Amino acid sequence: MKPGHFLQLLALSALWGATFPMMRVAAPLLGPGVFALGRITMATLTLAIIMRAMGQRWPWQHWREFTLLSLVVVAAPFFLFSRASLSLPAGYVALLNSTGVVFGTLISAWLKEDRLTIGKMLGCACGAVGVGLIVQLGPIQPTPSVMVGTAAAMLGAVCFGLSAPMMKRASRRIEPLAIAGAVHAFGLVWILPVGLWDLPQARFTTTAVLIVVALGVVTSSLAFWLQLRILQHISPVASMTPMFFVPMFGVAWGHLLLGEQLGAGIYLGGALVLLAAALVTEFNPLRFVLRLLGVRR
Repeated sequence: MKPGHFLQLLALSALWGATFPMMRVAAPLLGPGVFALGRITMATLTLAIIMRAMGQRWPWQHWREFTLLSLVVVAAPFFLFSRASLSLPAGYVALLNSTGVVFGTLISAWLKEDRLTIGKMLGCACGAVGVGLIVQLGPIQPTPSVMVGTAAAMLGAVCFGLSAPMMKRASRRIEPLAIAGAVHAFGLVWILPVGLWDLPQARFTTTAVLIVVALGVVTSSLAFWLQLRILQHISPVASMTPMFFVPMFGVAWGHLLLGEQLGAGIYLGGALVLLAAALVTEFNPLRFVLRLLGVRR
């Protein structure tokens, strides 16, 4: 992976790290169905405007492929993580989200889209330990609601893990912007019935609406488009690097914006997360520093 791609993925992690605290605020107010519907709707509108401005056509001829992609990439995980946020702390959901790298590593190897090496497996293990230390989760009572939320988050992580190799295959034939737009447009079809079901109970506060707009326009459309552009040049597993960094940034945003206390584990955990990212993406930090210094090797 080139240093530029690594830094872009790091920037995406910072954006997506803020998603979980905001989701923890807005999902209980709107309901998971309405929250996911609003987020996907805003993303679709944003991408449609960009596609029209750039003169790109919608890839309707691939409707069969996008019917499945939209469910795995957008509709299911957006709803599942919103559902998990009803009963779980934001840090817990972010931690479970990072397990998508493990699923993605195994699925990508099974689909022969990537190589399963000892280094990558070790990276997955380091990442899991690192995010656990960062989040510093306290004991949670295994109530039925917590168990349902945990199951929802794990299923969402499986969807993200499965989506990486599927998106890699699509990116070889279709432009990233067209993929991003079509995935969200087809995702609307999947999420619309669920959103309408939750609509009577939704509380449309100013805060909740602003969060939906921000996540839909920025993290669900622009950031997703950028990730797809990066995916054209790296492996599916490497594209999931943000899943390791997201919990670290999530805790940092919580401290800066909400005044949440930082645990001592963030320092050791952060080091483990950096090591995990390097192992999984096969990124060599020494080579990166040498390039910055203009030293060729």
